[in-house]
Amino acid sequence: MEKMFEKLMYASRWIMAPIYLGLSLVLFALGIKFFQEIFHILPIIFEIKEVDLILITLSLIDITLVGGLLVMVMFSGYENFVSQLDVGEDSEKLGWLGKMDSGSLKNKVAASIVAISSIHLLKVFMNAENIENDKIMWYLLIHITFVLSAFAMGYLDKISRNK
Repeated sequence: MEKMFEKLMYASRWIMAPIYLGLSLVLFALGIKFFQEIFHILPIIFEIKEVDLILITLSLIDITLVGGLLVMVMFSGYENFVSQLDVGEDSEKLGWLGKMDSGSLKNKVAASIVAISSIHLLKVFMNAENIENDKIMWYLLIHITFVLSAFAMGYLDKISRNK
């Protein structure tokens, strides 16, 4: 009975596989939004103000960072919790595949969240004249919370690895 239970529990990790596949659909949706932004800007490229172009560029960078975060979570999560990816010798393999455990993945996710938050905060500062001061304060406070959380997670991971 115990052996059967353990096998069933171990096999249940495959429930995560469709979830990781679902993240690839979100990645596809981000790609659509990315190119939608580009197609919106092309007809007005010569009339748009520089500040507005920078804000749109920051939005595109933001989408790119989120996409990279999704790829990292999809592949590392799949490899750590479901099964190793069997990438053939003749195809290219991402350098970090198989090298990221759940702790380092958690730190990379935290660092990516800080980077994404930084982009949002920069967009807020570039548009500060249109945003109330108390909202700017909240954006800054939330960003600082992300930074401190990422720092604390990295520090705790470093301490636990040294033991």
